[in-house]
Amino acid sequence: MKFAFSLKNKLKIAFLLFCIMCCTLLIRFLEDKSVEKINESFISMYNDRLVPATDLYFIAENLYYKNQILQETLLGNGAVHPSTGMVKMNKHNRKIDSVITKYELTLLVEQEKSFLNDLKKALTVQQGLEAKIINIAGTEGRIIYESMGKNAVDETLAKLSALIKIQSKVGNELIKGSKIFVSGTKVYSTLQVILAIVIGIMIVAIVSASNAVKVQSEKFNLN
Repeated sequence: MKFAFSLKNKLKIAFLLFCIMCCTLLIRFLEDKSVEKINESFISMYNDRLVPATDLYFIAENLYYKNQILQETLLGNGAVHPSTGMVKMNKHNRKIDSVITKYELTLLVEQEKSFLNDLKKALTVQQGLEAKIINIAGTEGRIIYESMGKNAVDETLAKLSALIKIQSKVGNELIKGSKIFVSGTKVYSTLQVILAIVIGIMIVAIVSASNAVKVQSEKFNLN
């Protein structure tokens, strides 16, 4: 009977320890997942937000240079020949197109996709007007530039500005997501500490019980 009672207690302790071990492994798995999500958020922050935002400013820079070329061709009193101006303009157009292509490969939310399509349409309209203005040049070219060209540039810059602003919004959402995962990691760490304390208490209790049984056994043998 004594052996059966002892075996029963040992099985209970073993089962309890097994449950604690399973809980520890589960917590460890969840903690690893949280760390992985945090890492993915930071990678996405760099690859899909920081780098594209820099590229979008590069588009703005090329738009500025294009406007300068247009003004030099129209108002430079022949300093820049229309054919030369068109070559320079196409060079900047290719740079802008390459940035747009690169940007399309990043992770885009639905609002970004919509704004990007608006920007591409505005760029197409602007490039068409620029080619027309440079080919005509002279007084007629300046009239088209003043009446339509400037508005096209302003419209493109407005679409570009909207796309840049959405980068900040999505970046803030990523940061909020990372904070949630960090909080989860703290909770998992706290649970691990609690389980470690429980295991420590169990070990002390088992040792104390074992010593008590040993003392009682020695007294029984003396009697």
